[in-house]
Amino acid sequence: MVGATRGVRIAAIILAGGFLASRVLGLVRNMALGAAFGTGPDLDAYFAAFRIPDLIFQLLAGAAMGSAFVPTFAAYLTQGRDDEAWTVASSVLNLVFGAALAVAVLAFVAAPALVPWMVPGFSPEYQRLTVDLTRVMLLSPVFFCASGILTGILNARHHYLLPAVAPLLYNLAIIVGAIGLAGPLGVFGPAWGVVVGSALHLAVQLPGLRWHGMVYRLRADLRHPGVRQVARLTGPRVLGLAATHGNFVVITVLASQLEVGSLGALTYAWALMMVPLGVFGMSFATALFPTLAEMAAEDSRERLRDALALGTRLMLFLNIPAGLGLAVLGEPIVAALFQRGLFHAEATRATALAVGSLGLGLFAYAGLEVITRGFYALHDTVTPLLFAALALLLNLGFGLALMGPLGHTGLALGLSLSTAVEFLGLYLALRRRLGGLQGREVLAAAGRALGAAALMVLALVGLRALAPLLGMDGHTQAATVVLSGVPLGAAVFLGAAWLLGAPEARLLAARLRLRKAA
Repeated sequence: MVGATRGVRIAAIILAGGFLASRVLGLVRNMALGAAFGTGPDLDAYFAAFRIPDLIFQLLAGAAMGSAFVPTFAAYLTQGRDDEAWTVASSVLNLVFGAALAVAVLAFVAAPALVPWMVPGFSPEYQRLTVDLTRVMLLSPVFFCASGILTGILNARHHYLLPAVAPLLYNLAIIVGAIGLAGPLGVFGPAWGVVVGSALHLAVQLPGLRWHGMVYRLRADLRHPGVRQVARLTGPRVLGLAATHGNFVVITVLASQLEVGSLGALTYAWALMMVPLGVFGMSFATALFPTLAEMAAEDSRERLRDALALGTRLMLFLNIPAGLGLAVLGEPIVAALFQRGLFHAEATRATALAVGSLGLGLFAYAGLEVITRGFYALHDTVTPLLFAALALLLNLGFGLALMGPLGHTGLALGLSLSTAVEFLGLYLALRRRLGGLQGREVLAAAGRALGAAALMVLALVGLRALAPLLGMDGHTQAATVVLSGVPLGAAVFLGAAWLLGAPEARLLAARLRLRKAA
């Protein structure tokens, strides 16, 4: 267990660094987009054009890699059956790539019929622009589907460096497109950056396959039991991801019927929330998943239960304060990062409101990263599907109910509420499945995090109240609040958590000391 824990810790450090660098570049990317296009209709069309390409990737590579391929591939490696593992990897890679290419071609033809249904509130002119942008971006899921399987192969081999570098190249390509090509090509500049970035995302991971001795075969062995298991497990996950991605389709449809810029504000807000989610949630869960799959393959239920419980406690401990801090500091963060060029003060306020609503649900988004992987390690993709479908229906209901009085902020709040219900339901279901999941300890961790975070919120509110007394201009004041607020909030929270005797704080401190000593 010690070796496995150390391996997860090292992997999580690599992934956290990669996620942080990727999110920082993602913010730079959005800063470039905001300066060039603000939150105007061109950018709304650009963001809406992602929906169909993203759906193709999530349903093909996302489903196969996240829930089916990694556990199956890891099981063959654990059993020492490397040759069969590479047969499964080659077959899945070829099948997913071929399916992505075929679906992308069909979507290219059908885009004029599909896109107006997704953005009914757009004018005919901007519906046509969204169609054209969608057709350009449909090249990206073909590259991403192949790249996603490569990421799964490397992660199963506990190689995380190249998959962590890949998103950096993707974001850099979009930044170049937004800065260098927006003049001559308009919003098509960053759209072509998406295509080039997805190709780089694939190319940078290819050397890793050679390092790990992959034996590639140009075949698709549908009769191999491993391939058939991946297909069987992928089926429910496809429906589950369709439901999950359906949340973004719902928001796109509803936001298109609100005032111009609503979809842009929601997308900027989601990108900001993805920074703490990537660093404190996705990195750890991604590093943990291959270990969970190995524990499940070895039928080590007690170790699996302990790992999932600890992961859930850490997710709550880190992301409850991160979400509340994001809500309190949302406006100065948005102003400091984006308020320049065509991104004006009104766009800052609109985006900050969405940031606050999404931040309230950060703990649930992060918790899902761990809990769903527990089900996938157990080769159960049906239970997450059922709860994802429930969350989709709740999101639609909350969105319709809240968009009238709250506008786009209601859509963000509805997504957070539905995700919280999904997380709680899946946690209880996994607890029943494993015969316990340290429920009292998890609840206590959440309580301690809330108590310490309450003191952090008071400190941050006080800081914002004092900031106008500094006599700075708006942009400088916002940057000062952010640069001082983040370390202040972290210090107050961790200090309060330590005084409350939070074992999560002591665990993190111990691991930081060990890492420093190493």
